[in-house]
Amino acid sequence: MKAVFLCGGRGKRMFPIAEDKFLLDFLGKPLLEHQIELACEAGLRHFVIIGNPENIARIEQITKKIPGIKVDLALQKESSGIADALKSAEPLLHGQLLVINPNDVFSSSAYTKIIAEAEKASASSYILGYQVQKYFPGGYLQMNSQNELLHIVEKPNPGEEPSNLVNILIHCHSNSEELLRYIETVQTTRDDVYECALDNMVKAGHKVKVIPYTDFWAPIKYPWHIFRVMEYFLDNAQPYIASSARISEKAIIEGKVILSDNVKVLENAVIRGPVYIGANSVIGNNVLVRDHSHIGSNSVIGYSTEVKHAYIGNNCWFHSNYIGDSIIDDDCSFGAGTVLANFRLDEGNIQIKVGGSLIDTGYDKLGAIVGRGCRIGVNASFMPGVRVGPDSFVGPQVCLRQDLKANKIALLESRYQIEDNETKLDEGKRQELLRKLTD
Repeated sequence: MKAVFLCGGRGKRMFPIAEDKFLLDFLGKPLLEHQIELACEAGLRHFVIIGNPENIARIEQITKKIPGIKVDLALQKESSGIADALKSAEPLLHGQLLVINPNDVFSSSAYTKIIAEAEKASASSYILGYQVQKYFPGGYLQMNSQNELLHIVEKPNPGEEPSNLVNILIHCHSNSEELLRYIETVQTTRDDVYECALDNMVKAGHKVKVIPYTDFWAPIKYPWHIFRVMEYFLDNAQPYIASSARISEKAIIEGKVILSDNVKVLENAVIRGPVYIGANSVIGNNVLVRDHSHIGSNSVIGYSTEVKHAYIGNNCWFHSNYIGDSIIDDDCSFGAGTVLANFRLDEGNIQIKVGGSLIDTGYDKLGAIVGRGCRIGVNASFMPGVRVGPDSFVGPQVCLRQDLKANKIALLESRYQIEDNETKLDEGKRQELLRKLTD
């Protein structure tokens, strides 16, 4: 059985995070590497990975260093959906295959459940259905009493869902050639060719079995979804301190903490897990890192900075900052005194505008989301949920209340006057104060 990873799409809702979601780092490895390792645990060894012109070289670099697997690469020239991706890899697809979205994070039971059902050979295809407790904007599965698919209903209105099962893209197809034939016959103007092909298979008498799945599942559709994935990896990791890490005797390390190679923790720093700190990073004097925080490699968390429930990339620098419930991409630098506010005065959920729609993030605590390569001046402040595009600058003392696009500079227009200073200070007054303090 081949595992087909769909890596050719582009995240249209992830601004200001420009990195492909499956390339985001967790615990020092890209998500794609975690996904391949998880599939290997289920016995899969042959992978077909479909990338796009911008990421195919990076995919090849990642997969080459993973031992014991066979990888075939295919190129999807344009991001035109699942069906187009499979057609791009058609010469590599034969017999039984698993089609997987590697941007979704799930437990190993997702693989074991669907593979066990496929071994029974009771249907043409098998798909996972996740049991949701509240409305999710995705495809819902309409089934008969034997858990056989009747129809996929894409994003029904709340209250009109045909079931409580949402379609998860871990699908097993017994005959890939047959699936591709149905894809070729679909006529639609929407980006749903693959789903229509499954519907047409059902109409033609093919059985598509729905397997309910209740374990962990975290799709990454918006930037703040990174938090759940970060928490999952931190909660399931083992505490570890590299032998090359240097920790001051005056520092405090509590709970599940992972310190990678050459991490340096200075005097009076406090790290309360779950926390991950990447290789060669420095945790400075009087720093507090806590509550599910993930800090990348070669970063400096400078004097008196607090990092709380935040995802921070590689090569980031901070000094006397508050970084709460925030996502900071690689190569960012924050001047002293910068604060990322994470809580509204009315204590309501943070809403963010995406593609013209106002989306409730589900978080009442959410700080800034800052793209790669940003520079922030001293004493700047960001309101909850503000997004800053890659390679943008925010000047000193700016209070950023709205999103900033990529490659922009936000500056505070200060106005003040300069006059001659005619004030005469009483030197005796200072000496008198000093005398009182030293008596």
